[in-house]
Amino acid sequence: MSSPRLSLAASLCLIAAIAAAPSPARADRCDDLAAQLKSHIDGLHVGKTAANAIFLSHPAAKQLILGCPNRKFSNELIAGADSRKPKPEFYDLVAQASAIIFTIPKPDTLKGITRCIKRMGLLHGDDVRMRYRRLNMHCTRTKTNAAIAVSRGNDE
Repeated sequence: MSSPRLSLAASLCLIAAIAAAPSPARADRCDDLAAQLKSHIDGLHVGKTAANAIFLSHPAAKQLILGCPNRKFSNELIAGADSRKPKPEFYDLVAQASAIIFTIPKPDTLKGITRCIKRMGLLHGDDVRMRYRRLNMHCTRTKTNAAIAVSRGNDE
């Protein structure tokens, strides 16, 4: 009579052992996103990962960083141009990357990025913050270069 109890106990131990076994390692969502960017954007190279950020490189941008999710924002893209007035290739690169990261149509991201960068000047200064299509955009400019950070908050 104890054999059904014994087999039930053995099967429960086996199920517990299988459930406690470590699951196979899965790539981080941020690494997956960087790989997706690399496959969709020609000339983009994925570099090192450090401090919750993945460094990317592209001929159209001086600096390109993919910020991984943290407690302030879901994702962030930081791009720097090598001149005060970026070339159209820079706008296109940032718009395409933002469209992939935030799943928004590329024309919408291009319009927001263009507005933010072109807004810098005499009236608004060299540090502009704006929102467009639920994206936070922060554009800065120095005497030699311009940069933009595009992010989306965790609560959105």
